[in-house]
Amino acid sequence: MRAVVLLVLAIAAMAAGRQVEDTMLGKDIVTMDIKQRQMFILKLLNHVMEPVMYKEIEDIGKNFNIEENIQLFTRTDVVKMFVKNMKLGMLPRGEIFTIHVDRQLKEVVTMFHMLFYAKDFVTFIKTACWMRLYLNEGMFVYALTVAVRHREDCKGIILPPPYEIYPYYFVRADVIQKAYMLKMKKGLLDHKLCDFYGIKKTEKDIYIIDENVYDKRTYLNYDDKLRYFTEDIDLNTYYYYFHVDYPFWMRDECFDKVKIRRFELTLYMYQQILARYYLERLSNDLGEIKTLTWNKPIRKGYWPWMMLHNGVQLPMRHNNYVILRDDNVENLRVVETYEMIIKEAIIKGYIEINGLRLELTKGDDVETLGRLIYGKVDKTELDKYHVDAYRYLLIIMKSVLGLNTMKSDKYFVVPSILDHYQTALRDPVFYKLQKRLIDLVLLFKLRLPCYTKEDLYFPGVKIDNVVVDKLVTYFDDYLMDMTNAVMLTEDEHKKTTSDMKFFVRKRRLNHQPFKVTVDVLSDKAADCVVRIFLGPKYDHVGRLIDINRNRLNFVELDTFLYKLTTGKNTIMRNSYDFHNLVRDRMMTRDLWKKVDTITDFRDLLIKDLRNYHTGFPTRLLLPKGKVGGMKMMLYVIVTPLKLVDNVDLNILDTNRKDFMVDFRSTVLLDKRPLGFPFDRRIDVVKFFTPNMKFVDVMLFHKKQVCDMKTRWDRYVLKNYNMMDKTFTDDTFFVDTDIHTKTMIDRDDRDANMFDTY
Repeated sequence: MRAVVLLVLAIAAMAAGRQVEDTMLGKDIVTMDIKQRQMFILKLLNHVMEPVMYKEIEDIGKNFNIEENIQLFTRTDVVKMFVKNMKLGMLPRGEIFTIHVDRQLKEVVTMFHMLFYAKDFVTFIKTACWMRLYLNEGMFVYALTVAVRHREDCKGIILPPPYEIYPYYFVRADVIQKAYMLKMKKGLLDHKLCDFYGIKKTEKDIYIIDENVYDKRTYLNYDDKLRYFTEDIDLNTYYYYFHVDYPFWMRDECFDKVKIRRFELTLYMYQQILARYYLERLSNDLGEIKTLTWNKPIRKGYWPWMMLHNGVQLPMRHNNYVILRDDNVENLRVVETYEMIIKEAIIKGYIEINGLRLELTKGDDVETLGRLIYGKVDKTELDKYHVDAYRYLLIIMKSVLGLNTMKSDKYFVVPSILDHYQTALRDPVFYKLQKRLIDLVLLFKLRLPCYTKEDLYFPGVKIDNVVVDKLVTYFDDYLMDMTNAVMLTEDEHKKTTSDMKFFVRKRRLNHQPFKVTVDVLSDKAADCVVRIFLGPKYDHVGRLIDINRNRLNFVELDTFLYKLTTGKNTIMRNSYDFHNLVRDRMMTRDLWKKVDTITDFRDLLIKDLRNYHTGFPTRLLLPKGKVGGMKMMLYVIVTPLKLVDNVDLNILDTNRKDFMVDFRSTVLLDKRPLGFPFDRRIDVVKFFTPNMKFVDVMLFHKKQVCDMKTRWDRYVLKNYNMMDKTFTDDTFFVDTDIHTKTMIDRDDRDANMFDTY
């Protein structure tokens, strides 16, 4: 009897202990301030490819039962759907996740819904900890990232850059392989090997490995000259974060009210990336972006030279890749039919779909067109939270070019470079594909009338002068933390830190800071919008480009609101202060230390982390240009502000610490279309007004010697006149030591044979 009593007491004590533990965990989460929430999110995303190494995350995840806590979510049907998926079986840990496979898409969207519809931050964190323990790491990172960007109680939380969470999408396979070699040998360095590959060890025990862009063994064609741009980690991060903020599958009710004109902004983003890519092509004497055609082979291939964490290589596409094949004829028919439906709708001026009639005749209808191309028209609003297969045009086109995701039996897949938003910009065919889609927008815009004098004119306002500093670009080095690509040892896992830290040194485009000064004469005080564009003047063979062909090649450098005063207004804009730009992102290890020591976290958000998720990289504001200069045009226009309805202008006050919001485009506050006035066909007779001005500018590139190149050149044959030499012995015709001295040329008498390779 006594034993039974003791057993009952022991069980009660254990239950009480567990209850206290649960209560303490919940209480800790409840009392979290923004700083503690930030630290917890950083822990959730650290070394996601490995088992959880933080005890608090493991304890919370193991003690949370989703089925027993359905009442903690605002949508119980979402929880039930998620549980059904779990019982059926979800993508295992270690497998590659891509959103372009229907089943994987449905699974990750239900994961997002679980996080998004959690009633409070406590439930959100508990659900995230549970997912971190048991679900696929790729799906977890994606669902958590989207949820943090859209939950109201996560405003102000900074996510680690995607290239630090999962470096495999941003670093070449040979560089990661060298990091593994160093880890296996515990840092034992072969000095000859390190000299060739550019491996160095710093005083702080950080191993730096060069990603040598001058190693061109995987280059297949001239388009590979642009890899410095297409493979830029910040450009690909910008594209990835745009998708995170505006997922094609997300319903409108999940969006923040500030995120207006969703699909118009999507169309404009793609058009601007195309324009920016074309400027880089001009800088390298390459021609226009060709539109993708289905019935001809793709002449330009691409070799990613990337391998994922489970050993799967991202497949290459050879030159002259044939699209029209027996295995994807059905996909091609779907694509061509879908394109034809959209074209007919544009020409007719309306489309009937899912029982709805959608108009395509007015300027505002560009939002509908964007939904047809990049989104989905829902049947009804009755089943708001049901997850469908989102067959939008871009996904179907990608399924023709790479991974055939149209087949329903696909689940465990080898995705192509186009199937990840972190890597899609790397492939040259991406831009040809987007040009085909943007052509649909051009067709729609041709239906709209040209802007009249009244649309463009600002009475009483004149741009008197525009002065631009000298524009100079150059290449510099950047160290990216890729430690998360290398697995931890058992001891490191217990210490929750890696003893060996790995950085990759990348070569990247940058520019010297510059200012744009605009003198505006006004006969009244007025609120206005100032737009500044940069575009080409000549094509790749030196011909002046017609303005109607050229208008979509202009890149929007800056757009901002300004209060004009009577008389002369001198508006000075520094390139670093242009709207929605982000400087080099702080390394997560540095952010970790800063968050841990800083007292005012909001102050950190304003000063050091501005536009952290939304910003376009400041470095890539200007194209490379040419050493002797490349003539371009700067266009400035000042128009009266036509403020959209029900908008709080306080969102523009970046110094308010009580209000934190990411806002991608100031021009969204103006009722005019994005890209105004270049978005419509130009009537040159009516176009030019006093409140706009074109000025010629020269863009110079400053060449600099890089040790990566000089080191690489030491091992490359540089002199073909080797047979026209005098040899005094017979060693030329037999096996010789590589250090045998030879007379190579008069100016290089001390060179040895080793130096010529």
